Amino acid sequence: MRDPLGTRWRRRLPVPAALAAATAVVLLVNPASAVVPAAEPPMELVRVADEEANVVEVLLTGTAQLDALVATGVDLDHHVERTADGVVAHAVVTASEAAALTKAGFTLGEVLHRPADARARVAERAATIAGHVARNREFAATTAGPTASAVSDVKIIRADYYTSGTSQVLSVEAKWAQGQSAADALTVERDSGPGTEFGSGGTQTISRFVDAGVYLYHRGAATVTSRPDRIRITSPTGDVAVAEVQEWLPTPGDGPEGPGYQKDFVTSYLTPTELYARIHQLAAQFPRLAEIVELPYRTNGYRRHAQAVLGTAADSRVAVDSRAWGHEGGNDVSVELADPGAADSPLAVTVAGSAVRVTLGTGGAGAVTSTAAQVVAALNAGAGALLRAYTYRGSPGTGVVAPAARTPLSDGLSAPASVSRDPHPVYAIRIGKHRDGSKLGVLAYAQEHAREWVPPLVTVETAERLLRNYAHDGRTRQLLDNLDIWIAPSINPDGGHYSFYDFNSQRKNMTNHCDPSVGPADFLARNSWGVDNNRNYTEYSLFDGYSGASTSCTSGTYAGPSELSEPENRNLDWLAARPNIRFSMNLHSSGNYFMWSPGAYALPDRVSAPRPTLAEESAFWGASSRILAAIKRHRNMAVTPARTGPISDVLYSAAGNSGDMLWYKYGIYAWNFEVGTSFQPEWDEAHDETMEFANGLVELMRVARDFAEDRTRPRSTLTVAPSATPGMVDVTFSTSEPAAVFYTLDRAAPTYASKLYGSAGIREGGETLTVPAGTRVHWFSVDSAGNVENNYRPDGNGRNYRKETAALPRR
Repeated sequence: MRDPLGTRWRRRLPVPAALAAATAVVLLVNPASAVVPAAEPPMELVRVADEEANVVEVLLTGTAQLDALVATGVDLDHHVERTADGVVAHAVVTASEAAALTKAGFTLGEVLHRPADARARVAERAATIAGHVARNREFAATTAGPTASAVSDVKIIRADYYTSGTSQVLSVEAKWAQGQSAADALTVERDSGPGTEFGSGGTQTISRFVDAGVYLYHRGAATVTSRPDRIRITSPTGDVAVAEVQEWLPTPGDGPEGPGYQKDFVTSYLTPTELYARIHQLAAQFPRLAEIVELPYRTNGYRRHAQAVLGTAADSRVAVDSRAWGHEGGNDVSVELADPGAADSPLAVTVAGSAVRVTLGTGGAGAVTSTAAQVVAALNAGAGALLRAYTYRGSPGTGVVAPAARTPLSDGLSAPASVSRDPHPVYAIRIGKHRDGSKLGVLAYAQEHAREWVPPLVTVETAERLLRNYAHDGRTRQLLDNLDIWIAPSINPDGGHYSFYDFNSQRKNMTNHCDPSVGPADFLARNSWGVDNNRNYTEYSLFDGYSGASTSCTSGTYAGPSELSEPENRNLDWLAARPNIRFSMNLHSSGNYFMWSPGAYALPDRVSAPRPTLAEESAFWGASSRILAAIKRHRNMAVTPARTGPISDVLYSAAGNSGDMLWYKYGIYAWNFEVGTSFQPEWDEAHDETMEFANGLVELMRVARDFAEDRTRPRSTLTVAPSATPGMVDVTFSTSEPAAVFYTLDRAAPTYASKLYGSAGIREGGETLTVPAGTRVHWFSVDSAGNVENNYRPDGNGRNYRKETAALPRR
């Protein structure tokens, strides 16, 4: 409730129980029409094992059919385009899911992204990393061979001198042959001008730059008192390199960041493990300005029980799960269904180590007679310490089981051993000179959705810019001196790892909430499990009856069993509860959107979560124009007005999303980036998207800093115009900045309990008040920082509020 006005409601508006029930379980027989009665079961899309998913267009007749598509629980990209013919949405679907949507009456268009595209991005990343490693080895080999005495093992790449405001700065980059394995910093000795001694201009240290586990070079910048002519670096092994200092940007004009501003710190996609390593390195390098915070809830882990499904027909299939996690022994378990080859053989189970053998029962003619239900019961009785067996997806299991050769159980996970299988800690880097809660807080977080690989890079690039420019860029120094910045690059590391190594289209976390007795909890459904972390929050959620999330455990928008059921979501709730945080950015992809609350509505009447007040909406728009202008600077890419605004206005309803929780529960001005046009674009495009949206994220920090320093009182104006009603006039207010206006029409002193001037409608300006001519209007304005016009005290006792008679001037 951190609203300086003391007026902002932060509560949920309950939806009638009947509407909530109907909303939660819709099945769309005719997608263009209204929902059918709640008695129908929900449409359930389950991905077939090993079936790949494509991003495809869905061609819709309009908003009603878009709501119908969302209600199916299909896995949607964030792209929604309104055209003259209707709406085009992007869905992430397998062939079987596409067939189910077509059968339900939806029209599919072009295929936009295929798994092969993502595999190409992974191969591209691997080649980039391998190239860096090869160059490191080549450099190390050339300095360690027979001519090592003539070749230094340290090489100066750049030595740049420039001015920034009144400061003089020397930036140095160098490569050391042992940099891949040794963490030593390098010391740079400066002269103080031509002909002077090394060291006379002082020294500075430069640190390793490691990306995706690969050493690239050492780098660093420091202020100097005079322009050096040359520098010298002596490596820890005693080798020496000398270089002349070059002038960088000898004339002013390096853009809005100022001369010498450092950026462009990412060179490839990063897995969650690598993202966390990167922010740990930054915090270690800048201990006075940054620290790592381990969030209180560990994830459920990049881990699964080992599983197998034996048989083909649904009523004769036997599903098996190991008791142990796959990496803790479950992957060693195997099951064989053996035909004894004899008549009247009893059903029996034997266990030898981790090998389980089921001898199937036979009849008098020697044919197998054991049903799936009988085999399940025998396995649970005879091998229950190793595994759990169940019939396939709630089948009664009356079909006779077919013999099956020894089948190893598997957790199906492909990540290397360097990726932990244990419950994973989630990390944030906290940046600022004063990290004690005394400064205004800003939060940036990414990868709620696992497959979105660019947004985490934006957070890392931003953290690098903030820390590496602090020493020599005055505007950056203002940010870190006056803000408390939290950056969480990967909220969902388990899903992130699964997306990189197993199933590139993974959206959710990896927690399997499906009930094996009734639903798809078996190995063949493994790419459908998980909770959509951006539907599991507390405000205007599925559990409150709002649209855009699903109760199905295999849906792309599965909201989980309850609000904040997932550790990833509890971590974000913990971050948002920091009492000084007032601004946030949730980074997603794709679609080039820029959005804020409300993010959800209830069907069938599109009952929206409460809209921001006119003043709050104006503040969102005003800050957005600054942030989007900063994004555009990189390559002239404009986020369009049609894709800027409240989530439910420009996209679709997303019940239980994080932005709504931050805004309604905690009063945080919360935005959502939707970066770029694809989840996993080619690297050149991903790099550009990272650069431009990092511009925007840094600009959000500047918006927050200006808010923290805002001491300017707003000014307001009353405008009176003729009314169509005789004896009445139309009254509107305008303000010098985004500000709330409280007014009275009965000559009473205005207070925070007075009427609040409102909006004329969605994406419109202020309302028009029609009042009797001659009405005495009393009012005051107050901005979001709490600055009150004329320094008026709105407690009912002050008298320096604004006063005017609503009358037309005499002619």
